[in-house]
Amino acid sequence: MQKMSDFLNFNRQPPNTTAVLILSDGTSFWGSGLGAIDIAVGEVVFNTAMTGYQEIMTDPSYAGQIVTFTFPHIGNVGTNLEDIESSRSATRGVVFCANVTTPSNWRSNCSLEIWMENTGIIGISGIDTRALTRHIRKVNSLYGIIAHSPNGKFDTDALFHQLTEWNEEIGLDLVKDVTCNHSYNWTESRWNLETGYCQQEQSRFNIVAIDYGVKHNILRCLSDVGCKITVVPARSTIEEILVHRPDGIFLSNGPGNPEVTGIYAVPTVKKILKIGLPLFGICLGHQILALALGCKTHKMENGHRGANHPVKDLITGKVEITSQNHGFVVTETSLPKEIIISHRSLFDGSIEGLMIRDHRVFSVQYHPEASPGPQDSYYLFKRFISTMET
Repeated sequence: MQKMSDFLNFNRQPPNTTAVLILSDGTSFWGSGLGAIDIAVGEVVFNTAMTGYQEIMTDPSYAGQIVTFTFPHIGNVGTNLEDIESSRSATRGVVFCANVTTPSNWRSNCSLEIWMENTGIIGISGIDTRALTRHIRKVNSLYGIIAHSPNGKFDTDALFHQLTEWNEEIGLDLVKDVTCNHSYNWTESRWNLETGYCQQEQSRFNIVAIDYGVKHNILRCLSDVGCKITVVPARSTIEEILVHRPDGIFLSNGPGNPEVTGIYAVPTVKKILKIGLPLFGICLGHQILALALGCKTHKMENGHRGANHPVKDLITGKVEITSQNHGFVVTETSLPKEIIISHRSLFDGSIEGLMIRDHRVFSVQYHPEASPGPQDSYYLFKRFISTMET
């Protein structure tokens, strides 16, 4: 068995440390543990957002990942019961630069550290996240194991062996861990300052949302524009979908490799396309739609994760500031002629949106339900409504 000490980049444990992050190339980072006292393995990624850490940590698209926050002050606004994107924790672990401080925000009802303990998320702080991020960018896809032990005792050789035994995310179906088990109705609408989240009073169209790991705020936005929503599991058949008599279909966000999920999702989406129902996809839903249309996808070197990504709408010429979280992207050279590229990243030129020429089927790679712009991308939900009106 290969030992951690065999690596030239192995760092011996400094005194008074209670957590360690070991990467698949043997690099180790020592710091202070927080949250769950546990061990977790996952792909190590970085997110450049300055806000929204609670939403990130509960976003099902981060399933199977250890998230490094590049912004140093994480936890300073605490946590609350409203900024949660799923009913379960999503990330395997988190990495912070500074220690979590006492929260200072009128909406906070619990500190981040206690919330992490209650939700079972393991964390490490006191890390040079700048150095870690530069290392991830240099080496590209890295996997890691994070361990938190209050007594500071670790068997690094055993941890590294556990990491090497772990199956890589690229071959895993992570959607099965975050999709719903049964169909359900969603009626909650977007948050406002006076009343918090509202209940939908009336609806215009009946839609089915296929849950590959859907964020709650996506459902709220769909409800807000007048959709009566039925959420169904990722493996639902076309017959199970059509029994709800939908006016349109929504393909949700989610984690992992779209080709793995596509084994069961793509045949269903192809049948939906043949029927001719309006269809809107976000994130993984965008990639699943692309596969159903005959495109290919591939894994990016570092992915896009943050709340400051500029995207150009090629139809209107406008630029949107978007929230993003994906490690795979649609391969441009694989696009059939009938597909229009509707949006592009202004960071690297990658595809951020697709559309079929009649505009009734479209998708985006980024997250229009998030609010970094803050309302730059909300028009996409209204566009979905307009496709059902016609």
